[in-house]
Amino acid sequence: MPETTSGGMRISYDDAGTGEPALLFLPGWCGSRRVFTPLATQCAAQRRTLVLDWRGHGQSETPNGDFGASALVDDALAVIAASGAKRVVPVALSHAGWVAIELHRRLGSQVGKLVLLDWILFAAPPPFLEALQALQDSMRWQQTREQLFAMWIGGLAIPELSYYVREDMGSYGFDMWSRAGREISAAYAQATSPLHALATLKPPVSVLHLYAQPDSPDYLAAQQAFSAEQPWFQVRTMPARSHFPMLEAPNEMAAAIEEFISASP
Repeated sequence: MPETTSGGMRISYDDAGTGEPALLFLPGWCGSRRVFTPLATQCAAQRRTLVLDWRGHGQSETPNGDFGASALVDDALAVIAASGAKRVVPVALSHAGWVAIELHRRLGSQVGKLVLLDWILFAAPPPFLEALQALQDSMRWQQTREQLFAMWIGGLAIPELSYYVREDMGSYGFDMWSRAGREISAAYAQATSPLHALATLKPPVSVLHLYAQPDSPDYLAAQQAFSAEQPWFQVRTMPARSHFPMLEAPNEMAAAIEEFISASP
C-alpha cells in the first residue's frame, strides 16, 4: 500500500481504481480507514479512490505529542499531493467534514464537490456538546465512550458494525478520545454549524449529505428546507439501521455518490 509523509509522520493510504475526480475517503476521529472498505471497493469500480488513515490512526504513524484538526488537513493534503490527483471529491465521515470544508478552502476548484456522511449539520445539541466535554475528562471519558458505543450499535446484530465500533474505535485511549472531543467542540464553537460554514463559502460548493440515522422526519425535512433555499446542498437517506450506512448499504451509497459526482455542477 502507498505511503507519504505529513509533518514528518508516515501516512498510509489505499489507492485503487481509475478516473477523476478521485474520491478521497476521510474517516472520523478514533477510527481507521477500515470503515470504508466495503464502500470504497464499490466506488473503485467506477473511479479512483484514495482512502487514508490519519496520523495516530490505523496503519499511519503515531506522533509522540499532541495534534489537532489542522494536522489532519495536512495529512489529507499530503495524500492528494502524493497521489498526483488533479481533482478530488472528499467523502467525509461525520466530523471529518470539517477537514473536507477546509480542503475546499485551500484548494478551490480542485475540490469541486463534497460528500458528507452522517454528520450533525445543524447546531450541535446540548447533550452532544456535554458528551464532548465528558470525553475530555479523565474520570468520565470511558463511561461516555461506552454510552456512545451503545447508541451506535443499538443492539443491532451487524458483525461488521460491532467489530468496527468495539475493536477498531475501542482501541483508542483517552489521549485520542479527549483530542477528538476538544477539536470537534472547537469546530462547532467557531463555525456554529456545518451548514453555516458551508453557506459562507464563496462561491458555494456542491454538497451531498448521505445518512441513515436519526430516522426522523423532522431532521430530513429541515435539511430539505435548507436545500430549497440553497440549491447547492442535497440530502439523501440510506437504507440502514445504524449511523454507519457505509457498512450496511455500500452498494446504495456508492450509487448515490457516483450519481452526484457524474451530474453537472
